[in-house]
Order: sequence, then structure tokens, then C-alpha cells
Amino acid sequence: MTRGTRSVGSRGMRTAAVALAIGALVVPSCARFDDSATSPFTPEPTFDSGAGFGPLDPPSSTTTTPPPPEKLGPCDDPDPAVVATCLDATGGLVVLPDGESALVAERRTGRILLVTPDEDPVEFATVPVDGSGDGGLLDLALSPTFGEDRLVYAYITTASDNRVVRVAAGDTPKDILTGIPRGVTGNAGAIQFTSPTELAVLTGNTGNPTAATDPSSWAGKLLTTTTLPGPGEAAAPAVLLSGIGTAGDVCRDGNGNLWVTDRTVLEDRLQRVGADGSTGTGPAWTWPEKPGVAGCAASPDGLAISLTDGRALSVLSIDPTTGAVTAAPTVTLQDRYGMLSGAASGPDGLLWLSTTNKAGGEPTDTDDRVIRVQFPSGGGGFD
Repeated sequence: MTRGTRSVGSRGMRTAAVALAIGALVVPSCARFDDSATSPFTPEPTFDSGAGFGPLDPPSSTTTTPPPPEKLGPCDDPDPAVVATCLDATGGLVVLPDGESALVAERRTGRILLVTPDEDPVEFATVPVDGSGDGGLLDLALSPTFGEDRLVYAYITTASDNRVVRVAAGDTPKDILTGIPRGVTGNAGAIQFTSPTELAVLTGNTGNPTAATDPSSWAGKLLTTTTLPGPGEAAAPAVLLSGIGTAGDVCRDGNGNLWVTDRTVLEDRLQRVGADGSTGTGPAWTWPEKPGVAGCAASPDGLAISLTDGRALSVLSIDPTTGAVTAAPTVTLQDRYGMLSGAASGPDGLLWLSTTNKAGGEPTDTDDRVIRVQFPSGGGGFD
């Protein structure tokens, strides 16, 4: 991996398939859940390295000289799970339909980079953003017809507001939803398509909890647009959830449920919005220790939540019928990659993660990075 990037329009995606395996230390996470659900958590899978075994000792009549170790460059990471290195602090992350590449946002620079194993990052587009504070290029979503139109949607901070824009490589971003309040802090947000014509938009509370409960404000809400407006048209989003604190992420499982992470003064939360729009009576899970919930990736029977302050990945088992959390979360990848931010699932069951160590962590020489690992629960395909 190298820091240099190449610009690209709509180039073909190519890579060699990489089999990845990471053994994870699993420890309980301090949390609360509905103890009426007692199904056990799926154990983490074990992985075979595939390495063969030779003789313990070479024949006494022969001598061998091991080859010199390969010299690593300044942005080369020996970890086989690392896909991209030497990025700026990341924002959103989304896997391309072929599962072999992903787009990752650099929050402060506004760059959208195409990352592929064993290849240098390629610049897909750059979006003008205000990256001060916690603002900038915050999240990405692929057009439902990305294979044909190569369009990407982004949640960004500008000098005057937070907004959703549509991005095509080599073109000026087009406004989709503008006027979302911005603040000195509390600008984090996320987007997720729920159908070919509906987009869920998670907004932060701009550092003002009162705004999150104000029905006249779009701050601190989970919004949905029934159709995507064209340039210059006014959008009238509906409100699915209110009272959002510091927004984390929104992801969708195979049953159409939306899962929302956010951070409040008292706790970090995971909330569920059913496919029918129902919100239940409270959070699906809470973290009183406030580990900094961020990116969310869903499968029909499990969720992976990246933890920024916790420097780990939290994995929850989900009942595919009821949508209930069935066991206490487990924590994996503890301190392996530092502060995790983005999370996205691929069609092959692999989990992509990004780090944000350059925005308050302890960056290594190769940070910030994109990582691809086996989904820790081993639980089936992804939406």
C-alpha cells in the first residue's frame, strides 16, 4: 500500500480474492438487554491458516540460507487483513457490489477513495466539505443502480449546513437534501437506502439535545425521503426517530429492519426501526460504559458495531424473526487496529472496517487503514 492515489472515472473493478482469517479475543461487554431472550450467542468461528508442515529438522548433510526478509515501504502493512493504508481520518465506508473493492471517505479532505486488496488507493472523486470539528465527508451510500450509473450519495458538512449530495466521478456534486442544521460539534450523520426510491438520513443533534426533540428541527433525527428529488427541488423528509444524540450509523438487515447507533450523555445506544416503521418501546441495547458506537454492519442474524473510543468491534446476535438481541455482545479485535469508525458488509460475508486514529487516537505509521476480515459471528450472508 502506498500513500499515492490515482484519479479514476468509472473504471472496471479488479482484484484477486483474498481469504482472510483473524482470531479474536472475546470478552463480555458491559451492557443491558431484554433478558427474556435467552438464545445463546453464536460462538466465533475458528479458522485454518492453510499452512503445511515440513520436517522439524533439515537433513544434517544440507544447509539452507533463508532469503532476506522483504523490505517494507513506509505505507506497507504486513497484516494480511489490511486493504489500504496511509489514509487521512476516515468517514463512511461502503462495499461495491462485486465485494472485491470498497469506497471509503476521508472525512476532513473530502476525498472518496476506491480501495482494493493488493492495489494502491484510487481517487474516485473529491467533494468540497468543511472538515472542521467533527464535520466533513461523513458517510457514503451507493446508488441502488450503481452498476449502471456509478452514482454515489454522500452526507457532508458545508460552511452553512449538513446535507446529502449525489456524486458522479468527474462532475460537480448535486444537492439532494439541504438545510440540515450544523453546529460546532454534533454534525456526524449517516445515510442508507431502504428501497430504490427511499433514503434514510441520520442526523446529529449539533451538540444541542433540545434540537433533537424539537419537531420543527431536522437535527437529531432519523429522516426518510420517499423519493430522491432532482437538483433544485425541495425535499420533505418524514421523521422516523427523534432524540438522536451524537449520530453513529444506520444499517439495514435482510429483513428490512433499520439499525441506528448513537451516543447520548448517559449511554451509547442501538435502536431498531422495523420494516413497517415501528420503533418499539426503547433501545434494543445500551452501553452504559459509552465505548463510542460508530459504524454498523448487519446480517440477518447478527450486527457488528465498530467502537471508536473502545478501540474494538462489538458483535451482537439477533433473532431473525423478532429482531431481538438474543445474547450479550462480545468484543473482538480489541486494540488490534485502534479507533474503528466505518463498518460495511460485503456480499461474500466479509466485513470491511476503517480506522480514525488520526483524529484523536494513536496512529501507527500506516494509519489510517481499511481492513477486511471474516464477519466474527460467521452467520450467513449480508443484505
